[in-house]
Amino acid sequence: GGATISSIGMFKAQMSSGSFQLLGMAELSLLPAVFARRTSYTGTPWVAIAASTVVMIAVSFLGFDHVANFLYSLGTLLEFASFWLRAKHLMLKRPYRVPLSLHALMAMCAVPSGFLAYVCVVARWRVSGVAAGLSALGVGWHGVMRVCRARKLLKFNMRVCRARKLLKFNNAVVAVHREGVEENI
Repeated sequence: GGATISSIGMFKAQMSSGSFQLLGMAELSLLPAVFARRTSYTGTPWVAIAASTVVMIAVSFLGFDHVANFLYSLGTLLEFASFWLRAKHLMLKRPYRVPLSLHALMAMCAVPSGFLAYVCVVARWRVSGVAAGLSALGVGWHGVMRVCRARKLLKFNMRVCRARKLLKFNNAVVAVHREGVEENI
């Protein structure tokens, strides 16, 4: 019973995380504005939750545990690689800082990166193929969204699009809040 309740809690946490990522992408005009709709009572992104639920139910029939591990490993390695941005863009405003030097962060990520790389290396060709296909699907989806935004086939959060066009500077960060657009240069 405890394992079942724990699994349900983990599922809900993952679904909530995924739905708020869709909400954030809609607010940044990377997805159509419909994903940013919230309920008036709780403020939860109900369209994003519904979309996450549909995707999770569809994926649950695949049974690709190894694909999930492979994609998780690639995603975590990509997150670790983001520390490179810390070294390259020293003056970029970061609201959250890890109080370690770059060398300490690299040392901290070395052991998990080794295990994650091992998972990627020992993956079978089918797992690598599915992961490559899903990665290509993500890149293709980005292109489709750009075309839809350019041809106005779907409604996007245009305040962010206009703000991006106005910002021609390097190191410009656009922070989107519920009230409007705040520009930090």
